[in-house]
This record gives sequence, C-alpha cells and structure tokens, in this order.
Amino acid sequence: MKPLDGKVALVAGATRGAGRGIAIELGAAGATVYVTGRTTRTKRSEYNRPETIEETAELVSLAGGRGIAVPVDHLEPDQVQALIARIESEQGRLDILVNDIWGGENLIEWNVPVWEHSLGGGLRMLRLSVDTHVITSHFALPLLIRSGNGLVVEMTDGTAAYNNNNYRLSLFYDLAKTSVIRLAQSLAHELKPHHCTAVAVTPGWMRSEIMLEHFDVREDNWRDALEKEPHFIISESPRFVGRAIAALASDQEVARWNGQSVSSGELSQVYGFCDVDGSQPDAWRYIVEVQDAGKPADASGYR
Repeated sequence: MKPLDGKVALVAGATRGAGRGIAIELGAAGATVYVTGRTTRTKRSEYNRPETIEETAELVSLAGGRGIAVPVDHLEPDQVQALIARIESEQGRLDILVNDIWGGENLIEWNVPVWEHSLGGGLRMLRLSVDTHVITSHFALPLLIRSGNGLVVEMTDGTAAYNNNNYRLSLFYDLAKTSVIRLAQSLAHELKPHHCTAVAVTPGWMRSEIMLEHFDVREDNWRDALEKEPHFIISESPRFVGRAIAALASDQEVARWNGQSVSSGELSQVYGFCDVDGSQPDAWRYIVEVQDAGKPADASGYR
C-alpha cells in the first residue's frame, strides 16, 4: 500500500514551483490532493504565466493519486470557506494542509530600502504571503483537527536560524518569509492539544519554472546554467521538497517536528529520500558554508 492511501491533502498555492512538486509527491504516495491557485486554463493571475492548476491536478493523478483542481484566491475568505466546505462534503476529512501561497516575485525590489521600495507593492507582498496563510488556516484547521493527527506545513524561504542571522535583501521579503516561520511556531502551540503538527519547511535553491526561465534552461539540461552561475550546482527540483513533505506526512511520529523550521536537505538526511536525479542536495548548509563564505563553487559533500 502507498503510505498516504485514504489521506486527503490541500496544497494551497499549487499552480507551479514547490506547490506543484509537493502536490505531485503527495499524489505519488497515494493521497487525494486538492490543488488551488488563481491561474486556470481559462483565466490567468497577475503573474501572467502559463502554468495552471488543472495541469497540476493531472500530474497528481498521473503520479498515482487523485488530483482535484479548485480555483481559489486565498485572499478572499468566502472562496476559502467554500473550498473547505467542498472538501468536507466530498471527503469528510482533511489530513494535510500545505500553505504554499506566495505570489510576490513581481513585487520584490531587491536591495532597495523600505523608504524607497514601492509601499503598495511591499504591502501587497505581505498580504499574499501572510494573510493568505492565516485565512486558509482559519477555515481549514477545524476540519483537519477532526481527522486526528493532522499535519500543517508552512512553506517559506530559509530556515529560522538562517533568516534570524541574515538580512534577506528586502525588508518586505525578509518580513514575509520570517513571518511564515513564526506562523508555524504559533500553529504548533495551538494544534498540540489536538494532537496535530505544524512545521515550517523551506526548499533549497529550487529549479522552479521561473528559475529555469531565468537561466534559459530546462530541467533536462539545467546544468548548462552553471556557466552563468556555478553555485547553481546545489539546486534541486521542486519534487525534492515534495518528497520531504510526503515523508513528513507519512511519518507516524511526525509530532517530533512540531514547531520546527527545517529544510528539504535536512529532511532528506533523516528520511533517506533523494531528488529525481538520485542526489541529496543540502542547499542551505552549502549557502552558509560555501556561497556566503565567498568560496568557489564546490558541491562535493553537499549533494
């Protein structure tokens, strides 16, 4: 049997990137996965990108699970409430909630101080990355608690240790990603009496659709990007963090992670899963020990 047979997951923000990778891997483990986002085959979000939630749902089903696409703007409480009511009506349970809603790439102004940064863009970034998570948890957690031993994953960028010691090149971005880690810590406190678990998880340098486009490569030839950026050697596919979440969701002792902030690389060392190419990249350790230290690119010992 697949470890997540009979389990129901909601991956909020599963149109592309980490959300898509997570949804696919939860499906591969046997789960029914509701995938949400704003981009469908008939309507694009402000990102104006081609990936759709329908594609993600189809990939979940191809992987061995059951993918269900539902268009949702997670800033709209009525839409989120209707989503949870649908899950309850159709499944009667919710076992896994992954809050991966983001949407801020086009709003970030790197290395721009707060008094020069677009105020509207910065506040929009915070709404997209923090308010959406709170709204979704507000409506989803009563159903998850009823199922027992539920798991909430707050997806972010960077671990607590790294973010606490480093400025993330923008006050708004720094605040957004650090706040999500704090959300997981607070949820862990509130969920513990109900025997549910909340954890913050970060991928490493992820080969998302946007990142591959940035380097003008595809997943099958991503190493060609090393000519432009040698440190890209430590990158990982979105499926790697997906396998991290699937491992957490399959762990009968997942409560040991309650309130923690961990990376895909750290979890791969605990659970033994690999990326699609068979590697085990440990990107955040590499970033601290090699990239931030100003050393030449050398991934030996980190993959």
